[in-house]
Amino acid sequence: MLTFIGLGLYDERDISLKGLEAVRAADIVYLEFYTSYLMGADLEKLEKMYGKTITVLNREDVEQNPAWLENAVTRNVVFLTGGDTMTSTTHIDLRIRAEDMGIKTRLIHGSSITSAVFGLSGLQNYRFGKSVSIPFPYVSGRGNRVVTEAPYDAIKFNQQNGLHTLVFLDIDKDRGYMTVAEALRLLLEVEEKRNEGVMKNRIVVGIARAGSPDACVKADFAQRADHFDLGGPLQILVVPGDLHFLEAEALVKLAGAPAVLKEKAEK
Repeated sequence: MLTFIGLGLYDERDISLKGLEAVRAADIVYLEFYTSYLMGADLEKLEKMYGKTITVLNREDVEQNPAWLENAVTRNVVFLTGGDTMTSTTHIDLRIRAEDMGIKTRLIHGSSITSAVFGLSGLQNYRFGKSVSIPFPYVSGRGNRVVTEAPYDAIKFNQQNGLHTLVFLDIDKDRGYMTVAEALRLLLEVEEKRNEGVMKNRIVVGIARAGSPDACVKADFAQRADHFDLGGPLQILVVPGDLHFLEAEALVKLAGAPAVLKEKAEK
């Protein structure tokens, strides 16, 4: 038996009661923290709260060589992730592998950044289009710095259809956690290169530390990237499309957006 459990957004206390019961009943508990991370907890806190020894898996253990799956053939195994389980394609692939091995699987969901964004920003969930991730720039084989343009294209597509875009920010073991300000600078860099106006005069929303006691939500114009000092990680960016007047009012009152936004939406 393999049970996938989402731990929620911030710390060891975000797990559901159903999830906690499943962890405590498990023979073996695994955890991966490379697709997401609980900023308010570490391994020691998790083990103390759950009363279990937890084995941390790296990317290779999960994506390339999940030999540990064999344990779930005869034993009760739990696989923990931050946020909600199955929000990463990596986890879906892992579940399919388990099913192919004849391992029964079970899902216990946790709170997700996706749904948290709706509540924190006031933007309506059915008005979101395709989500996208912004990676850190990389150096090509020729030694050139490369900024990926695919996120910009996805935002452009959603904008053309009046839809909001949820933008996930990169986590890198060497460069750390990308901030909203860094993400905006990369998008504006692509915009300047292509001489397009997707981000120009666009009000965007930055959210930091969702689920924590000091969650931060700020809305402002994209070109004012330096104003998005949201503090520590984890951070996420939302690029709104067409706004319902209630969404505009929410951004003004809940996220400090310029009042001109509400005035524009009411006309």
